[in-house]
Amino acid sequence: MAPMTDLIDDFLRQFTVFWATIDPISTLGLFLAITPAKSAREKRSIAMRATLYSAIILLGFVMVGQIILTYMEIRLQSFQIAGGILLFLFGVQMVFGDAAPPPDQKPEAGHDVAVFPLAIPSIASPGAIMAAVLMTENSSHTTAMQCFTLGVMGVVLLITLVLMLMANKVFRLLGNAGSAVVVRVMGILLSAMAVETVIHGLGGLGLIPIK
Repeated sequence: MAPMTDLIDDFLRQFTVFWATIDPISTLGLFLAITPAKSAREKRSIAMRATLYSAIILLGFVMVGQIILTYMEIRLQSFQIAGGILLFLFGVQMVFGDAAPPPDQKPEAGHDVAVFPLAIPSIASPGAIMAAVLMTENSSHTTAMQCFTLGVMGVVLLITLVLMLMANKVFRLLGNAGSAVVVRVMGILLSAMAVETVIHGLGGLGLIPIK
């Protein structure tokens, strides 16, 4: 078993990635924007369904991601480089813009807001999907490590659910300025981790030495 310090380091690293890509703070703002006329019971139902749908979507990509890569004959290193670039762009967007869907983005008539825009593309965002696949690929992660990663992802999803259930209180505590600061700090951390992913991908292809 890995030393406790290694487990803590892995947890913090993966937690930061999932926090930055799932972005519970931006999801909180979106949730508040699209549910002002809903009753407390309806809000709870929407929050729980959105979290459940997001978990199913992310787990689905984790399960079939490796199959798709193998079928399309895409090397893991190539996927790492592409994923790292996309995560970097996502992080830059968080720093300089708004990585979440705009609050005035309305779902189509008859659609469940728990599915769109909450589950997709806010919680199960392209960045979160990419991160989940990268951190659970089979060639360098054991089953135990993959379960650990899914557990970390589950923790972030649970926090996202709790924030939505406490939406009004949390937003009053952070305010617009506090929310913006948290999102941008997460964007910087995600960008740095994305660069590391690209470096490891290039190293795996033998293009650069890795110490």
